[in-house]
Amino acid sequence: MENEETAEVVMSAQELWVELSKLGTRLMQPWTVYQLIIITGITIFSILLARAIMPKCAKWCEGQNGIYEYIARMILDVQRRLSLAFYIPIALSMVTIMELLTWPSRSFFIGVSAKLAFYWFVISLITSFIKNKSLQSLVAWFGWIVATLQITNFLEPTTNLLDSLAIEIGDTKLSVLMVLIAAISLISLFIAASLISKAGTRKLHKVEDMSPSIKVLLSKTLQISLYITAFILSLKIVGFDLGSLAVLSGAIGLGIGFGLQKIVSNLISGIIILLDKSIKPGDVISLNDTFGWITQLGARYASVTTRDGREHLIPNEDFITNQVINWSHSSDFVRLDIFFGVDYDCDPHQVKKLAAAAPLTVDRVVSNPPPVAHIVNFGDSSIDFILRFWIRDPNKGLTNIRGNTYLALWDTLKENNISIPYPRREITMLGNEDTLGAAPKQPTTKS
Repeated sequence: MENEETAEVVMSAQELWVELSKLGTRLMQPWTVYQLIIITGITIFSILLARAIMPKCAKWCEGQNGIYEYIARMILDVQRRLSLAFYIPIALSMVTIMELLTWPSRSFFIGVSAKLAFYWFVISLITSFIKNKSLQSLVAWFGWIVATLQITNFLEPTTNLLDSLAIEIGDTKLSVLMVLIAAISLISLFIAASLISKAGTRKLHKVEDMSPSIKVLLSKTLQISLYITAFILSLKIVGFDLGSLAVLSGAIGLGIGFGLQKIVSNLISGIIILLDKSIKPGDVISLNDTFGWITQLGARYASVTTRDGREHLIPNEDFITNQVINWSHSSDFVRLDIFFGVDYDCDPHQVKKLAAAAPLTVDRVVSNPPPVAHIVNFGDSSIDFILRFWIRDPNKGLTNIRGNTYLALWDTLKENNISIPYPRREITMLGNEDTLGAAPKQPTTKS
Protein backbone atom coordinates (compact mmCIF):
# COMPACT_ATOMS: atom_id res chain seq x y z
CA MET A 1 0.00 0.00 0.00
CA GLU A 2 2.79 2.42 0.90
CA ASN A 3 4.61 1.54 -2.35
CA GLU A 4 1.51 2.42 -4.38
CA GLU A 5 1.17 5.77 -2.61
CA THR A 6 4.86 6.52 -3.15
CA ALA A 7 4.57 5.61 -6.83
CA GLU A 8 1.58 7.92 -7.21
CA VAL A 9 3.50 10.80 -5.65
CA VAL A 10 6.48 10.14 -7.91
CA MET A 11 4.29 10.05 -11.03
CA SER A 12 2.58 13.30 -10.12
CA ALA A 13 5.93 14.94 -9.43
CA GLN A 14 7.26 13.74 -12.78
CA GLU A 15 4.21 15.12 -14.56
CA LEU A 16 4.76 18.51 -12.93
CA TRP A 17 8.46 18.36 -13.76
CA VAL A 18 7.67 17.74 -17.44
CA GLU A 19 5.60 20.92 -17.58
CA LEU A 20 8.32 22.86 -15.77
CA SER A 21 10.89 21.54 -18.26
CA LYS A 22 8.76 22.69 -21.17
CA LEU A 23 8.52 26.15 -19.65
CA GLY A 24 12.25 26.19 -18.98
CA THR A 25 12.94 25.22 -22.59
CA ARG A 26 10.80 28.07 -23.84
CA LEU A 27 12.57 30.50 -21.51
CA MET A 28 15.95 29.50 -22.97
CA GLN A 29 14.89 30.39 -26.51
CA PRO A 30 16.55 33.50 -28.07
CA TRP A 31 13.19 35.14 -28.77
CA THR A 32 12.24 35.12 -25.06
CA VAL A 33 14.28 38.25 -24.35
CA TYR A 34 12.60 40.09 -27.23
CA GLN A 35 9.16 39.04 -25.96
CA LEU A 36 9.97 40.31 -22.47
CA ILE A 37 11.09 43.63 -23.96
CA ILE A 38 7.84 43.85 -25.97
CA ILE A 39 5.77 42.99 -22.86
CA THR A 40 7.57 45.71 -20.88
CA GLY A 41 6.99 48.25 -23.64
CA ILE A 42 3.28 47.42 -23.92
CA THR A 43 2.95 47.68 -20.12
CA ILE A 44 4.57 51.12 -19.98
CA PHE A 45 2.51 52.37 -22.93
CA SER A 46 -0.74 51.08 -21.33
CA ILE A 47 0.04 52.79 -18.03
CA LEU A 48 0.83 56.11 -19.71
CA LEU A 49 -2.28 55.90 -21.86
CA ALA A 50 -4.45 55.12 -18.82
CA ARG A 51 -3.02 58.06 -16.88
CA ALA A 52 -3.76 60.37 -19.79
CA ILE A 53 -7.39 59.29 -20.09
CA MET A 54 -8.25 58.89 -16.36
CA PRO A 55 -8.75 62.63 -15.60
CA LYS A 56 -11.15 63.02 -18.53
CA CYS A 57 -13.18 59.98 -17.41
CA ALA A 58 -13.34 61.26 -13.84
CA LYS A 59 -14.44 64.71 -15.00
CA TRP A 60 -17.23 63.26 -17.13
CA CYS A 61 -18.47 61.00 -14.32
CA GLU A 62 -18.92 63.92 -11.91
CA GLY A 63 -22.51 65.07 -11.50
CA GLN A 64 -24.17 62.40 -13.67
CA ASN A 65 -27.79 61.50 -12.86
CA GLY A 66 -30.26 58.78 -13.79
CA ILE A 67 -29.00 56.03 -16.08
CA TYR A 68 -25.81 57.98 -16.67
CA GLU A 69 -25.00 57.76 -12.96
CA TYR A 70 -25.05 53.94 -13.17
CA ILE A 71 -22.86 54.08 -16.29
CA ALA A 72 -20.52 56.49 -14.49
CA ARG A 73 -20.10 54.03 -11.61
CA MET A 74 -19.22 51.25 -14.05
CA ILE A 75 -16.71 53.53 -15.77
CA LEU A 76 -15.12 54.41 -12.42
CA ASP A 77 -14.79 50.71 -11.58
CA VAL A 78 -13.14 50.06 -14.95
CA GLN A 79 -11.05 53.22 -14.66
CA ARG A 80 -9.09 51.80 -11.73
CA ARG A 81 -8.09 48.91 -14.00
CA LEU A 82 -7.74 50.95 -17.19
CA SER A 83 -4.11 50.00 -17.77
CA LEU A 84 -5.09 46.30 -17.84
CA ALA A 85 -7.98 47.10 -20.18
CA PHE A 86 -5.56 48.78 -22.61
CA TYR A 87 -2.90 46.10 -22.28
CA ILE A 88 -5.18 43.24 -23.40
CA PRO A 89 -6.10 44.43 -26.95
CA ILE A 90 -2.62 45.81 -27.59
CA ALA A 91 -0.95 42.54 -26.57
CA LEU A 92 -3.42 40.41 -28.57
CA SER A 93 -2.86 42.60 -31.63
CA MET A 94 0.88 42.16 -31.25
CA VAL A 95 0.43 38.37 -31.02
CA THR A 96 -1.65 38.36 -34.23
CA ILE A 97 0.94 40.43 -36.08
CA MET A 98 3.84 38.25 -34.93
CA GLU A 99 2.00 35.04 -35.85
CA LEU A 100 1.57 36.38 -39.39
CA LEU A 101 5.17 37.50 -39.70
CA THR A 102 7.04 34.77 -37.83
CA TRP A 103 6.63 31.50 -35.92
CA PRO A 104 3.82 31.24 -33.30
CA SER A 105 6.31 30.13 -30.64
CA ARG A 106 8.06 33.49 -30.86
CA SER A 107 4.94 35.19 -29.42
CA PHE A 108 4.12 32.56 -26.78
CA PHE A 109 4.87 34.65 -23.67
CA ILE A 110 3.11 37.70 -25.10
CA GLY A 111 -0.02 35.57 -25.60
CA VAL A 112 0.27 34.18 -22.06
CA SER A 113 0.62 37.70 -20.66
CA ALA A 114 -2.49 38.81 -22.59
CA LYS A 115 -4.51 35.88 -21.20
CA LEU A 116 -3.26 36.58 -17.67
CA ALA A 117 -4.15 40.26 -18.00
CA PHE A 118 -7.64 39.34 -19.27
CA TYR A 119 -8.35 36.95 -16.37
CA TRP A 120 -6.94 39.38 -13.83
CA PHE A 121 -9.10 42.17 -15.28
CA VAL A 122 -12.27 40.04 -15.14
CA ILE A 123 -11.54 38.73 -11.62
CA SER A 124 -10.74 42.18 -10.22
CA LEU A 125 -13.88 43.60 -11.84
CA ILE A 126 -16.07 40.83 -10.36
CA THR A 127 -14.52 41.06 -6.88
CA SER A 128 -15.05 44.85 -6.82
CA PHE A 129 -18.75 44.17 -6.16
CA ILE A 130 -17.87 42.27 -2.96
CA LYS A 131 -18.07 44.77 -0.11
CA ASN A 132 -16.37 42.57 2.49
CA LYS A 133 -12.63 43.16 2.15
CA SER A 134 -11.61 39.76 3.54
CA LEU A 135 -13.90 37.85 1.18
CA GLN A 136 -12.85 40.08 -1.70
CA SER A 137 -9.15 39.36 -1.14
CA LEU A 138 -9.79 35.63 -0.71
CA VAL A 139 -11.79 35.32 -3.94
CA ALA A 140 -9.34 37.47 -5.88
CA TRP A 141 -6.22 35.58 -4.81
CA PHE A 142 -7.84 32.20 -5.30
CA GLY A 143 -9.11 33.17 -8.76
CA TRP A 144 -5.76 34.60 -9.82
CA ILE A 145 -3.82 31.53 -8.69
CA VAL A 146 -6.19 29.09 -10.41
CA ALA A 147 -6.25 31.18 -13.61
CA THR A 148 -2.44 31.43 -13.69
CA LEU A 149 -2.01 27.68 -13.20
CA GLN A 150 -4.63 26.96 -15.86
CA ILE A 151 -3.08 29.28 -18.47
CA THR A 152 0.44 27.92 -17.88
CA ASN A 153 -0.81 24.27 -17.95
CA PHE A 154 0.27 23.69 -14.35
CA LEU A 155 -3.21 23.29 -12.83
CA GLU A 156 -3.74 19.57 -13.45
CA PRO A 157 -0.19 18.45 -12.49
CA THR A 158 -0.31 20.60 -9.35
CA THR A 159 -3.68 19.26 -8.20
CA ASN A 160 -2.56 15.68 -8.91
CA LEU A 161 0.57 16.18 -6.83
CA LEU A 162 -1.30 17.76 -3.92
CA ASP A 163 -3.91 15.00 -4.06
CA SER A 164 -1.21 12.30 -3.97
CA LEU A 165 0.34 13.77 -0.80
CA ALA A 166 -2.13 12.15 1.58
CA ILE A 167 -2.50 10.04 4.71
CA GLU A 168 -5.17 7.52 5.59
CA ILE A 169 -7.35 8.18 8.67
CA GLY A 170 -9.67 5.22 8.95
CA ASP A 171 -11.69 5.12 5.76
CA THR A 172 -10.93 8.76 4.98
CA LYS A 173 -8.07 9.86 2.75
CA LEU A 174 -6.70 13.20 3.96
CA SER A 175 -4.63 14.90 1.28
CA VAL A 176 -3.02 18.31 1.03
CA LEU A 177 -5.49 19.21 -1.71
CA MET A 178 -8.40 18.25 0.54
CA VAL A 179 -7.02 20.40 3.36
CA LEU A 180 -6.64 23.40 1.03
CA ILE A 181 -10.14 22.98 -0.39
CA ALA A 182 -11.55 22.55 3.13
CA ALA A 183 -9.75 25.67 4.38
CA ILE A 184 -10.85 27.80 1.43
CA SER A 185 -14.44 26.55 1.56
CA LEU A 186 -14.60 26.94 5.35
CA ILE A 187 -13.30 30.52 5.24
CA SER A 188 -15.60 31.41 2.35
CA LEU A 189 -18.66 29.88 3.99
CA PHE A 190 -17.87 31.49 7.35
CA ILE A 191 -17.53 34.91 5.72
CA ALA A 192 -20.78 34.33 3.83
CA ALA A 193 -22.48 33.23 7.08
CA SER A 194 -21.21 36.38 8.79
CA LEU A 195 -22.56 38.60 6.01
CA ILE A 196 -25.96 36.86 6.06
CA SER A 197 -26.07 37.05 9.86
CA LYS A 198 -25.34 40.80 9.86
CA ALA A 199 -27.98 41.40 7.19
CA GLY A 200 -30.53 39.37 9.17
CA THR A 201 -29.66 41.23 12.37
CA ARG A 202 -30.21 44.58 10.65
CA LYS A 203 -33.60 43.37 9.42
CA LEU A 204 -34.56 42.20 12.93
CA HIS A 205 -33.60 45.53 14.51
CA LYS A 206 -35.96 47.31 12.12
CA VAL A 207 -38.95 45.33 13.44
CA GLU A 208 -40.71 47.69 15.86
CA ASP A 209 -43.19 45.20 17.36
CA MET A 210 -40.46 42.94 18.75
CA SER A 211 -38.76 43.42 22.13
CA PRO A 212 -34.98 44.00 22.20
CA SER A 213 -34.40 40.72 24.08
CA ILE A 214 -36.20 38.66 21.41
CA LYS A 215 -34.26 40.50 18.70
CA VAL A 216 -30.95 39.60 20.34
CA LEU A 217 -32.04 35.99 20.91
CA LEU A 218 -33.13 35.53 17.30
CA SER A 219 -29.98 37.17 15.93
CA LYS A 220 -27.73 34.94 18.09
CA THR A 221 -29.72 31.85 17.09
CA LEU A 222 -29.41 32.81 13.42
CA GLN A 223 -25.68 33.43 13.78
CA ILE A 224 -24.96 30.11 15.51
CA SER A 225 -27.13 28.18 13.05
CA LEU A 226 -25.39 29.71 10.05
CA TYR A 227 -21.92 28.96 11.43
CA ILE A 228 -22.84 25.35 12.19
CA THR A 229 -24.32 24.96 8.71
CA ALA A 230 -21.19 26.47 7.15
CA PHE A 231 -18.97 24.05 9.08
CA ILE A 232 -21.02 21.01 8.06
CA LEU A 233 -21.15 22.12 4.41
CA SER A 234 -17.38 22.59 4.31
CA LEU A 235 -16.94 19.03 5.57
CA LYS A 236 -19.40 17.72 2.99
CA ILE A 237 -17.57 19.56 0.19
CA VAL A 238 -14.35 17.65 0.85
CA GLY A 239 -16.20 14.36 1.35
CA PHE A 240 -15.52 14.03 5.07
CA ASP A 241 -17.44 11.26 6.84
CA LEU A 242 -19.78 13.01 9.27
CA GLY A 243 -20.15 9.80 11.25
CA SER A 244 -16.62 10.35 12.50
CA LEU A 245 -17.88 13.41 14.35
CA ALA A 246 -19.42 11.14 17.00
CA VAL A 247 -15.99 10.57 18.55
CA LEU A 248 -15.22 14.27 18.32
CA SER A 249 -18.53 15.13 19.99
CA GLY A 250 -17.72 12.80 22.86
CA ALA A 251 -14.33 14.45 23.32
CA ILE A 252 -15.93 17.89 23.28
CA GLY A 253 -18.49 16.78 25.88
CA LEU A 254 -15.70 15.49 28.11
CA GLY A 255 -13.81 18.77 27.72
CA ILE A 256 -16.93 20.71 28.66
CA GLY A 257 -17.39 18.60 31.76
CA PHE A 258 -13.87 19.30 33.00
CA GLY A 259 -12.66 22.63 31.71
CA LEU A 260 -15.47 24.60 30.11
CA GLN A 261 -17.96 24.79 32.96
CA LYS A 262 -17.77 28.58 33.26
CA ILE A 263 -18.12 29.10 29.52
CA VAL A 264 -21.17 26.83 29.33
CA SER A 265 -22.62 28.49 32.42
CA ASN A 266 -22.28 31.92 30.81
CA LEU A 267 -23.82 30.66 27.56
CA ILE A 268 -26.83 29.17 29.35
CA SER A 269 -27.15 32.25 31.56
CA GLY A 270 -27.18 34.41 28.43
CA ILE A 271 -30.02 32.35 26.96
CA ILE A 272 -31.98 32.59 30.25
CA ILE A 273 -31.50 36.36 30.35
CA LEU A 274 -32.78 36.71 26.80
CA LEU A 275 -35.78 34.50 27.48
CA ASP A 276 -36.92 36.00 30.79
CA LYS A 277 -36.17 39.58 29.59
CA SER A 278 -34.69 40.54 32.96
CA ILE A 279 -32.19 42.81 31.23
CA LYS A 280 -32.03 44.05 27.65
CA PRO A 281 -29.98 46.50 25.59
CA GLY A 282 -30.67 50.04 26.72
CA ASP A 283 -31.47 49.15 30.34
CA VAL A 284 -29.75 51.10 33.10
CA ILE A 285 -28.42 48.69 35.72
CA SER A 286 -26.40 48.65 38.93
CA LEU A 287 -24.31 45.58 39.69
CA ASN A 288 -21.95 45.74 42.67
CA ASP A 289 -19.92 48.93 42.02
CA THR A 290 -20.84 49.19 38.33
CA PHE A 291 -23.54 51.62 37.23
CA GLY A 292 -24.28 52.12 33.54
CA TRP A 293 -26.45 51.09 30.63
CA ILE A 294 -26.31 47.85 28.67
CA THR A 295 -25.11 48.39 25.10
CA GLN A 296 -24.80 44.80 23.95
CA LEU A 297 -25.80 41.29 25.05
CA GLY A 298 -23.32 38.68 23.87
CA ALA A 299 -23.25 34.91 24.09
CA ARG A 300 -20.77 35.02 26.97
CA TYR A 301 -20.96 38.52 28.45
CA ALA A 302 -22.95 41.74 28.57
CA SER A 303 -21.35 45.06 27.69
CA VAL A 304 -22.13 47.80 30.24
CA THR A 305 -20.97 51.35 29.52
CA THR A 306 -20.57 53.67 32.51
CA ARG A 307 -20.88 57.46 32.57
CA ASP A 308 -17.08 57.87 32.41
CA GLY A 309 -16.97 56.05 29.06
CA ARG A 310 -15.57 52.79 30.37
CA GLU A 311 -17.01 49.60 28.91
CA HIS A 312 -17.34 46.73 31.40
CA LEU A 313 -17.66 43.19 30.01
CA ILE A 314 -19.64 41.41 32.73
CA PRO A 315 -20.14 37.61 32.46
CA ASN A 316 -23.76 36.58 32.03
CA GLU A 317 -23.56 34.33 35.08
CA ASP A 318 -23.14 37.38 37.36
CA PHE A 319 -26.58 38.66 36.30
CA ILE A 320 -28.12 35.35 37.38
CA THR A 321 -26.29 34.78 40.68
CA ASN A 322 -25.95 38.38 41.96
CA GLN A 323 -28.48 41.02 42.91
CA VAL A 324 -28.99 43.40 40.00
CA ILE A 325 -30.76 46.75 40.15
CA ASN A 326 -32.49 47.41 36.83
CA TRP A 327 -33.53 51.04 36.79
CA SER A 328 -35.64 50.59 33.67
CA HIS A 329 -36.88 46.98 33.83
CA SER A 330 -40.65 47.48 33.71
CA SER A 331 -40.75 51.28 33.53
CA ASP A 332 -38.35 54.00 32.50
CA PHE A 333 -39.49 56.25 35.39
CA VAL A 334 -36.84 56.74 38.09
CA ARG A 335 -37.37 58.68 41.33
CA LEU A 336 -34.47 60.65 42.80
CA ASP A 337 -34.19 62.14 46.31
CA ILE A 338 -32.15 65.09 47.57
CA PHE A 339 -31.94 66.40 51.15
CA PHE A 340 -31.66 69.99 52.36
CA GLY A 341 -32.37 72.12 55.42
CA VAL A 342 -33.63 75.66 56.10
CA ASP A 343 -33.45 78.05 59.01
CA TYR A 344 -36.05 77.88 61.82
CA ASP A 345 -37.07 81.45 61.06
CA CYS A 346 -38.51 80.34 57.68
CA ASP A 347 -42.10 79.26 57.05
CA PRO A 348 -42.01 75.47 56.37
CA HIS A 349 -45.30 75.62 54.40
CA GLN A 350 -43.80 78.12 51.99
CA VAL A 351 -40.58 76.11 51.76
CA LYS A 352 -42.55 72.98 50.75
CA LYS A 353 -44.28 74.81 47.89
CA LEU A 354 -41.15 76.52 46.63
CA ALA A 355 -39.01 73.36 46.83
CA ALA A 356 -41.63 71.30 44.95
CA ALA A 357 -41.72 73.86 42.13
CA ALA A 358 -37.91 74.23 41.78
CA PRO A 359 -37.18 70.88 39.93
CA LEU A 360 -39.73 71.72 37.24
CA THR A 361 -37.30 74.32 35.87
CA VAL A 362 -34.80 71.53 35.07
CA ASP A 363 -35.14 70.03 31.58
CA ARG A 364 -35.11 66.32 32.38
CA VAL A 365 -37.51 66.42 35.36
CA VAL A 366 -41.04 65.30 34.46
CA SER A 367 -44.13 67.09 35.71
CA ASN A 368 -46.26 63.94 36.09
CA PRO A 369 -45.89 62.62 38.73
CA PRO A 370 -45.06 66.06 40.19
CA PRO A 371 -42.12 66.72 42.55
CA VAL A 372 -42.91 66.72 46.27
CA ALA A 373 -41.13 68.00 49.39
CA HIS A 374 -41.59 66.66 52.94
CA ILE A 375 -40.27 67.56 56.37
CA VAL A 376 -38.24 64.64 57.70
CA ASN A 377 -36.65 66.04 60.85
CA PHE A 378 -36.28 68.99 63.21
CA GLY A 379 -32.53 69.15 63.43
CA ASP A 380 -30.21 70.94 65.82
CA SER A 381 -29.89 74.02 63.62
CA SER A 382 -32.29 73.46 60.68
CA ILE A 383 -35.62 72.09 59.53
CA ASP A 384 -34.67 69.11 57.37
CA PHE A 385 -36.54 68.37 54.12
CA ILE A 386 -36.48 65.68 51.45
CA LEU A 387 -37.22 66.65 47.85
CA ARG A 388 -38.41 63.88 45.51
CA PHE A 389 -38.71 64.18 41.74
CA TRP A 390 -38.97 61.84 38.76
CA ILE A 391 -37.07 61.41 35.49
CA ARG A 392 -37.53 58.98 32.61
CA ASP A 393 -34.06 58.94 31.02
CA PRO A 394 -31.66 57.42 33.60
CA ASN A 395 -29.28 56.44 30.81
CA LYS A 396 -28.28 60.12 30.57
CA GLY A 397 -26.93 60.07 34.11
CA LEU A 398 -28.14 60.62 37.68
CA THR A 399 -25.42 62.75 39.25
CA ASN A 400 -25.80 65.54 36.70
CA ILE A 401 -29.58 65.79 37.18
CA ARG A 402 -29.16 65.89 40.97
CA GLY A 403 -26.61 68.70 40.59
CA ASN A 404 -28.91 70.72 38.32
CA THR A 405 -31.80 70.27 40.75
CA TYR A 406 -29.65 71.45 43.67
CA LEU A 407 -28.78 74.60 41.67
CA ALA A 408 -32.45 75.22 40.84
CA LEU A 409 -33.38 74.79 44.52
CA TRP A 410 -30.58 77.16 45.57
CA ASP A 411 -31.78 79.86 43.17
CA THR A 412 -35.40 79.48 44.32
CA LEU A 413 -34.58 79.73 48.03
CA LYS A 414 -32.24 82.67 47.45
CA GLU A 415 -34.88 84.60 45.47
CA ASN A 416 -37.35 84.20 48.35
CA ASN A 417 -34.84 85.13 51.11
CA ILE A 418 -34.86 81.66 52.65
CA SER A 419 -31.52 80.91 54.23
CA ILE A 420 -29.81 77.54 54.47
CA PRO A 421 -28.16 77.34 57.92
CA TYR A 422 -24.67 76.08 58.49
CA PRO A 423 -22.99 75.16 61.78
CA ARG A 424 -21.61 78.04 63.84
CA ARG A 425 -19.00 77.63 66.56
CA GLU A 426 -18.21 80.10 69.42
CA ILE A 427 -14.80 79.89 71.05
CA THR A 428 -14.24 81.24 74.60
CA MET A 429 -10.65 81.75 75.72
CA LEU A 430 -10.18 80.92 79.42
CA GLY A 431 -7.16 82.08 81.46
CA ASN A 432 -5.82 83.73 84.77
CA GLU A 433 -8.12 86.61 85.88
CA ASP A 434 -5.21 88.59 87.38
CA THR A 435 -3.35 88.25 84.13
CA LEU A 436 -6.37 89.08 81.97
CA GLY A 437 -8.01 91.88 84.08
CA ALA A 438 -5.23 93.66 86.02
CA ALA A 439 -3.08 96.38 84.55
CA PRO A 440 0.53 95.50 83.98
CA LYS A 441 2.81 96.34 86.88
CA GLN A 442 5.35 99.14 86.48
CA PRO A 443 8.91 98.18 87.19
CA THR A 444 10.47 99.79 90.34
CA THR A 445 13.89 101.22 90.65
CA LYS A 446 16.07 101.83 93.71
CA SER A 447 18.08 105.04 94.14
